[in-house]
Amino acid sequence: MAKRSSKKSRLSAMQTWQVVAAGLFVLIAGVGIWGVSNAKGSSTDVQQLAEDMVEFVNLHLLQGQTASLEGVGEVHGVVQLNLSIGGKSYTSYATKDGSLFFVSGISVDAMQRETPAPSPKPDVPKSDRPVVELFVMSHCPFGTQMEKGLLPVLELLGDRIDFQLKFVNYAMHGEKEVIEQTYQYCIQKEFPDKLEPYLHCFLDKADREGCLDKVGIDRSALEECYRATDEQYNITGLFADRSTWSGGRFPPYPIYDADNAKYGVRGSPTLVINGRQVSTARDPASLLATICAAFNSPPEECSTQLSSATPSPGFGFSTTASGSTASCG
Repeated sequence: MAKRSSKKSRLSAMQTWQVVAAGLFVLIAGVGIWGVSNAKGSSTDVQQLAEDMVEFVNLHLLQGQTASLEGVGEVHGVVQLNLSIGGKSYTSYATKDGSLFFVSGISVDAMQRETPAPSPKPDVPKSDRPVVELFVMSHCPFGTQMEKGLLPVLELLGDRIDFQLKFVNYAMHGEKEVIEQTYQYCIQKEFPDKLEPYLHCFLDKADREGCLDKVGIDRSALEECYRATDEQYNITGLFADRSTWSGGRFPPYPIYDADNAKYGVRGSPTLVINGRQVSTARDPASLLATICAAFNSPPEECSTQLSSATPSPGFGFSTTASGSTASCG
């Protein structure tokens, strides 16, 4: 039992030091520090200071194992300590007055000299006026995420691209999704200039009625298109007939069924540029770069710096700390 306890203690000591060192990389911006109070007070003698710091490490940062001093020096106005802990070497630092102990350090100059490798350009077919087709489900949180990322790009590029909003050939979010998609289809068909303003509004709070009023869409013409589209594709009939549902769970949405099959669409969102499925991050800057890679001669707008913040999934125009590759499907 004693041997087991000793082994566990040594492991704990090493893990403690590694966690302390790793934690530095979360906290640093340029140079990170671990603030301590030197029990022996300030010292101008480098060797004595180094020994004091080793004593501090052994008393307060390690348990069951001992750090030893392998070497000491001065770099960039601080004291450098070369420590050995459990047979491994570590480089730490301390201010000359002994008031601050640095678990580790990063060379700012070296990092600034490093040139990051350029991101590979998306492999998309090129054309003079790229055709950009985005397949979504209107209430899929990841579809709305890409729509929000794409809106600034559409506003910037305008008629330089042929943008078409399309829908996955089945719905996963109930009758509200089936109805909303048919309205959006009709807005794009009958009032193409109103689609982007409508999406700007709808993607905020999913308030169709309020957004139709805000954008100023002719309700009678919209309803006429809705009825004709519903009849043409039997949308309401298919929704009512559960025997047509995929796996008994998801009603079909057939308007773009042929395009879904053509491009192999399997979920929301799916981005197709010049007839090819394309993977990309969902922030405006990445989407702009992806689409601009499809031009034979990119317009000057492609050099515009858009936001690299990723929109949050779902409705509302907040952003998220990380990208997403999730989808509905």
